[in-house]
Amino acid sequence: MADSLPTEFDVVIIGTGLPESILAAASSRSGQRVLHVDFRSYYGGNWASFSFSGLLSWLKEYQQNCVDGEESTAAWQDLIHKTEKAITLRKKDETIQHVEVFCYASQDLDDSVEEIGALLKNPSSVASSTLAEPLDSACLGEDKHRVHVTSYEMPAKDSSKSGGEISLEVNDVEETMEKEKDCGDRTCAHTVSDGDKDENKPVEEDNTGQPKRNRITYSQIVKEGRRFNIDLVSKLLYSQGLLIDLLIKSNVSRYAEFKNVTRILAFWEGKVEQVPCSRADVFNSKELTMVEKRMLMKFLTFCFDYEQHPDEYEAFKQCSFSEYLKTKKLTPSLQHFVLHSIAMTSESSCTTIDGLKAAKNFLRCLGRFGNTPFLFPLYGQGEIPQCFCRMCAVFGGIYCLRHKVQCLVVDKESGRCKAIIDHFGQRINAKYFIVEDSYLSEETCSSVQYKQISRAVLITDQSILKTDSDQQISILIVPPVEPGACAVRVTELCSSTMTCMKDTYLVHLTCSSSKTAREDLESVVKKLFTPYAETEIDKEELEKPRLL
Repeated sequence: MADSLPTEFDVVIIGTGLPESILAAASSRSGQRVLHVDFRSYYGGNWASFSFSGLLSWLKEYQQNCVDGEESTAAWQDLIHKTEKAITLRKKDETIQHVEVFCYASQDLDDSVEEIGALLKNPSSVASSTLAEPLDSACLGEDKHRVHVTSYEMPAKDSSKSGGEISLEVNDVEETMEKEKDCGDRTCAHTVSDGDKDENKPVEEDNTGQPKRNRITYSQIVKEGRRFNIDLVSKLLYSQGLLIDLLIKSNVSRYAEFKNVTRILAFWEGKVEQVPCSRADVFNSKELTMVEKRMLMKFLTFCFDYEQHPDEYEAFKQCSFSEYLKTKKLTPSLQHFVLHSIAMTSESSCTTIDGLKAAKNFLRCLGRFGNTPFLFPLYGQGEIPQCFCRMCAVFGGIYCLRHKVQCLVVDKESGRCKAIIDHFGQRINAKYFIVEDSYLSEETCSSVQYKQISRAVLITDQSILKTDSDQQISILIVPPVEPGACAVRVTELCSSTMTCMKDTYLVHLTCSSSKTAREDLESVVKKLFTPYAETEIDKEELEKPRLL
């Protein structure tokens, strides 16, 4: 039982986030005695994935203003020796701020919402939040190393469509990759904006020649809530990245399955367009002229081995990447595609060298699993920490959820951590301690530089770019309107990813914070979606996906 744990371990790890879980698996596999504890009731920490009702319950915790009362220190003060001092740990995660929830879907009067944690319809409540993490956090967003992997098709669970699920196997491990950019941002701040659908009047009755839409109510979403796996952290993995390499080498890949992102999109002249990435896509594109196709292929070929042609960019090292692109005789649309959808960089802050590295990174990851460089784990990002926790347990690691740690015990003379004291008043000694930073006070982390990120999570009724297939996984970068502002990354997941119910899409929006999440992201939501229910909607609004 958790109240009678062994008192001696080699490694004690506090928090079950992704970095902590990877270290737990590595320590356990190398023969160390590992204790892995978390005060939460679920694995993953701020990397977790939740069902619909689970997310609402999680949000409610952050909306409660009541703070747990201070526990008496008398019970464990006697366990600290005179030559030691205690560093008290936080009892609550305070890294997420400004949480709001919106609900637009109509609720059937004859349908009662029965699932635990269901949110009563209230259009005035909103969900946005901001989570801070250190800039040097060990998020697996920085992916290096090329990995040869095999892929095959399997029937997708709980889905009427089957997609190309990818199982990773090692055939060959080769060279190195440059680090991930926006699609693997190391900081994991969150705004959770849970739009639940804006259908008070079914628009499908409108005689405008538009195809009928399925009418999805809030009650349906709640009843199908277990089909949702909503990530707190929205990330995509480069197919030749460090994380994929680690999953394969450690054999953790046998616990997870992946899908290839099927489309890279761009927001150009007020419309969403698909960006051709591979050679086949470029020459099959109907959006580009023959001249543009040749120009784009020539430039992408140069980016792939730009180091071999220093004379092409030496004079532009101090320039921004956007200025450099203007010198390459690319049309404005091609410049936009390269800057925002291939290099995925900022217009103002990205240098020429950084832009070329990002473009090369993108191009080198193409073709492993499909026509895009990105993978997404089935059932959400929360699966990855759990996979590493599973490996730690297989090699003898001990896990205790809902297990609070009162303090760290530190030797005054050496400054070295010697033990922890848990909420049962048990002192547990170890050689090494790894602590998730959300457990530490602001004073303890005063030297760590943090970055705030705004996040929004939306549930919609159709894709932002409709095609013949309704099982598309897409990524879109929406450039800022104002100079100096940050671009917004939009990731759209279909039901075959096992993250949402059939006939819906789960959309994640992320950007660096300048204000609150709602202020940072609301303009993009209004561009791409219909975020409110009205009896009269014009044709342009009717074509947009509706928030649920």
